[in-house]
Amino acid sequence: MAQTADLPLLSEAHAAFVQRHTSMNVAGRDAHNRPALARGLGIRVAPDRLTLTVYLSTTHSARLLQCLRDCGAIAVAVTRPTTHETLQFKGRVREILPLSDEDRAEMAAYQDSFAAELEPLGYRRDFVRQLLAGSEHGVAVVFEPTAMFDQTPGPKAGEKLGEKP
Repeated sequence: MAQTADLPLLSEAHAAFVQRHTSMNVAGRDAHNRPALARGLGIRVAPDRLTLTVYLSTTHSARLLQCLRDCGAIAVAVTRPTTHETLQFKGRVREILPLSDEDRAEMAAYQDSFAAELEPLGYRRDFVRQLLAGSEHGVAVVFEPTAMFDQTPGPKAGEKLGEKP
């Protein structure tokens, strides 16, 4: 199940799945292993699929961002609300950057797709916009996934899908 360092954990199908129609939670920990959690505002997979960039609000994620800077350990759970299909990534933060215009465009596309995912469940777009508020004060957290898990409810929940040495 272990991957070599230069091969991505994510398949092309996994990369497509995480970037649209999903809800995501991002977690970290402080030096005393106390957790911090925030909602992700979008995610982008690098073309080589070796890194992921998750977007966070500095307004709503201050404690998490401090944990990510201090410890570097990150976990991201990505779920499709209509099917409950879920992937979890664990990894190491490479850098935390200001948002570029490309990042803002990616966040907007993600948020539109998330709103479209929730509409059939009875949630209005203005609700989704409030749920994802704070993007005007965001950052891009680039991380390298080192382990990937299937967290879809059912008999395979928790199954490791890949790991890097």
